[in-house]
Amino acid sequence: MSTHFKTLGDLDLSGKRVLLRVDLNVPVQDGKVTDTTRIERAVPTIREITKTGGKAILLSHFGRPKGKVDPAFSLEQVASAVAEVTGHQVGFIETDWTDVSRADAAIASAPEGSILILENTRFHPGEEANDRALAERMASLGDVFVNDAFSAAHRAHASTEAIAHLLPSAAGLAMQAELEALEAGLGKPKKPVIALVGGAKVSSKIDLLENLVSKVEALVIGGGMANTFIHALGLSIGKSLAEKDLAETANRIMEKAEAARCTIILPVDATVAWHFEANAPHRHYGLDAMDPDGMILDVGPASIERIKGAIDEAATIVWNGPLGAFELTPFDTGTVEIARHVARRTKAGKLVSVAGGGDTVSALAHAGVKDQFTYVSTAGGAFLEWMEGKALPGVEALRANP
Repeated sequence: MSTHFKTLGDLDLSGKRVLLRVDLNVPVQDGKVTDTTRIERAVPTIREITKTGGKAILLSHFGRPKGKVDPAFSLEQVASAVAEVTGHQVGFIETDWTDVSRADAAIASAPEGSILILENTRFHPGEEANDRALAERMASLGDVFVNDAFSAAHRAHASTEAIAHLLPSAAGLAMQAELEALEAGLGKPKKPVIALVGGAKVSSKIDLLENLVSKVEALVIGGGMANTFIHALGLSIGKSLAEKDLAETANRIMEKAEAARCTIILPVDATVAWHFEANAPHRHYGLDAMDPDGMILDVGPASIERIKGAIDEAATIVWNGPLGAFELTPFDTGTVEIARHVARRTKAGKLVSVAGGGDTVSALAHAGVKDQFTYVSTAGGAFLEWMEGKALPGVEALRANP
């Protein structure tokens, strides 16, 4: 596959100072990191740098300190978790982003093969402004730049975009894996492709739906957003969550899909309850006979079978968002059954499955299949913008690098 950007193997890392953009924006409670997933994703690239005597100099943002130094958002509190996950001593360098001379001296005195963490890039307003002067100060601390933070690639910031034009640059191993998976999902996928989009609101996914109908052969719409489409078709949805003012938008998307020969698959029945709570009394209704006082909280059994049948005809699936209120039993049934069906097809070698964004990772973990898809992105906003067909500045900068 043609990646159109340089990868780690294109750079000489031996003995080099490698500025490595990672995502250390991890959850911290009482000074302890509670989820190390993002750190774990960076480990293969860190090891690739240090094994040849390169210094891995980690750059990352953390929280929203609004361009000012704020000890509550210092990356020093993440250093011990990085050391634990990598099994390697990690040095934290106090960094003044207005004058990096002390940081430069600390990097120079560190032994070859070191792992070092610089202070929060957002402690300077130039980070989010994509300020070239700040990027030049960052670049002065390294010989090469490696971006391994796909989750921050949708932002044109100094440490993701501007810096990539100032040093020999490449994608890290996690970034490379993500981009290759996405290429397999929508760039140059095995056809036919089916997309499954769920979640609560159509309003947050209009760009996504409009892009997908021109790229896939079938589009499953579930969750609360399906209710808006069902309402637009003139069917009753009772007291279900919906954006009724977007009926015209839903109709426009359906017309666009028809013109593009994309089949839209909406629920034909639903699991309905009268209270939004776990194990609330519920029953199945066909959508031609909905209880006016009920709430749709999940797709029904006939819809589940219909979606499985459509997946069986596909070679690739791209998934974003749950099919129902999966946090509440038994309204997780649709999401869990479909997720497990996708996992079985993937394991049998009959389906390429790419998923990510928002609640999707939690939903697949809940179904016990997060590790059974071809690729699951934890990137959130960057994954969604990619699905919307938008260029990601952090990726485009790597393509442009000579």
